[in-house]
This record gives sequence, C-alpha cells and structure tokens, in this order.
Amino acid sequence: MKWPLQLVKWFIENQRDLPWRKDYAPYQVWISEIMLQQTQVATVLPYFKRWMNRFPSIQDLAAASEDEVLKHWEGLGYYSRARNLHKAAKQMTSVPSVKKDLLAIPGIGPYTAGAILSIAYEQDEALVDGNVIRVLSRLYKDEENTRLKTQRFWSLAESALPKGQAREFNQGLMELGALICTPKSPKCEQCPVASSCQAKAAGIETQLPNRGPKQVKEQIQVAIAIIEDGDRVFIQKRPSKGLMGGLWEFPGGKVETDESTEDALNREIQEEMGIELTEVREFKRIKHAYTRFKVDLHCYLAKYERGTVKLTAAVEGKWVPRSELKNYAFPAANTRLIESLLTD
Repeated sequence: MKWPLQLVKWFIENQRDLPWRKDYAPYQVWISEIMLQQTQVATVLPYFKRWMNRFPSIQDLAAASEDEVLKHWEGLGYYSRARNLHKAAKQMTSVPSVKKDLLAIPGIGPYTAGAILSIAYEQDEALVDGNVIRVLSRLYKDEENTRLKTQRFWSLAESALPKGQAREFNQGLMELGALICTPKSPKCEQCPVASSCQAKAAGIETQLPNRGPKQVKEQIQVAIAIIEDGDRVFIQKRPSKGLMGGLWEFPGGKVETDESTEDALNREIQEEMGIELTEVREFKRIKHAYTRFKVDLHCYLAKYERGTVKLTAAVEGKWVPRSELKNYAFPAANTRLIESLLTD
C-alpha cells in the first residue's frame, strides 16, 4: 500500500504555513484542534492569533474569567468548546501525552486525543474527522452511509498509518480533504494519491461520501427586545450549560404556535419578567442558521417604563451603557443587532 507514503511526501512538500505548525507546542495544537472543529482554517487564524496573544499558556487561560474567554471566542460558535477549554485549563498544568488522561479532559474525544498525540507528541495514533472520512470513503470506494459506519473509518485510518510518521500522515489526510478532496468538485488532477482512489477509478468520486438522507432543519421564530432606559440597555446572561451557555443576550423568547411576535414579546418580557415597556417598535429581522435548526429573529426597540426585573431562565441581568455592549460576548445574531444599533 503505497498511497500513505505518497500522502506524507505531498504534505511535507505542500503543507500550509500555519502558526501551530511552527514548533507543534502541545498547548497550541490543543487550542487549534478545538477551534478547527466545525470551522475552516481561514476563519480560525485571526481567532487563534488573538487567543494566543491574550492566553499564551494554560496558566493564563485558567486565570481568566469565563466572560473574557467567551469574548475572545465570540463569533466562532459552538461555545461549549470555549467553556470546556477554560474548565480543562483549571484542571491541568500541561497538555497530557497519555491517551486516557487526554480523554478525561472536558471537550476532548477520540479525534482530538488522536490529533494531540500524533501532531504534538508524534505518537502513532490515528484520527478521524469529516475530512478524513471523505478522503477514505473515496479511496476505498465505501458506498455505505458514513453516519452509521464511523468505526469502519477508524479501522481504515489505523491500518494505513505509517509507523513513525503519524504527524505528517494525519495532517496530510486532513489537508487533502480541506484543499483537494473537497465535498464538491474534488481536484482529482492535483491529488497525490489519485492513482490509488477506487472511487475515481469507478467514476463516482463526486457521489461519495454517502451521508444518508439530508437532515431538515427546524425553523424557529424568536422575538426579542432591546430595552433602553436613557443611554442604558438591558442584557441578560444565559446559564453556563446548554446552547450558547454563558453568553449575554437581549431578553425575549420563542414564538409559540398561533402566537404573534408582539404577543410573544409581551408574554416573555412584560408578563414574565415584570417590565412595562413603551414605544415598542420593530427594529430588525435577522435569519441565522445553526447546526440543527434555523432561527428567524424578530427584534424590537422599546423604552423601559417601570417595573423590577424578574429573571426567568437567565442567571444574571444588568443595565449597561450602549457604548459598552461590545465588551460582552453575545451570540452571532445578537452581535449583528448590536452593530446595527451602534451605527443607526
């Protein structure tokens, strides 16, 4: 089987110049791998640089507040990744080099453990992510539903791994998937292992991987209000656990079936939170997609009239000057609202 060594040679000669590849420091490899989950390299690069400037070591990360960690993560999404990094930093003084110790760290599963061990410590450990599955499914012409056969690809990756070259091989698999063996229109003419690709030989490379039926995303309607009291705006903090945990947001909630957005806003804020509003008017409507659902966010501007705030699902609430909103970490859709609010 010659393709693994061809891939290693190609990676050594063509690898991208990425900051965590300078000296493969375990801390930097760990942070980069967590950031790269569900996120492209081009998006990660400025975040990684900013993160390392502020948290150059595990100790610096551990000493920071959760709010500051989330602010430096703001925009990357999947915020549980940042919370797990922060939690893990408080539990250790260095990145472990033993698999069972890595797997005990919050946010580290088999893929990330394999990445850290092979890339940072040059241990003969395989890894499997979406890019690797795509490459292997084409190389071996595996036409079955990849969602149901993850272990199959771990076995293929382990059997193909050239001993002593896990760092180059694993990164080569991921680099190939990211740059050449792409989901659509793979660049087979540039592929260093095209001669070994069974899917290409059969002319079905664009049909693989088979990921099964496309999942339909649920559409959710949400109504929120930017409540102003003079120059101050009310914001509230989500619980640490759960979707977008630990982030700040504008109050509101899901629009129920057969309920208007105005009725939802009245129920969530004036009835449940005990705040009386005046001068309520539509401000922006923003559509935002998440992994499993889509949100249609209806935002209103309103003036605070009277009432003592009663928090419902939030863990903290505060009035902050409008000019200070950018100091807090918000979900992406709320961030877009803030940009509009500060420029309108």
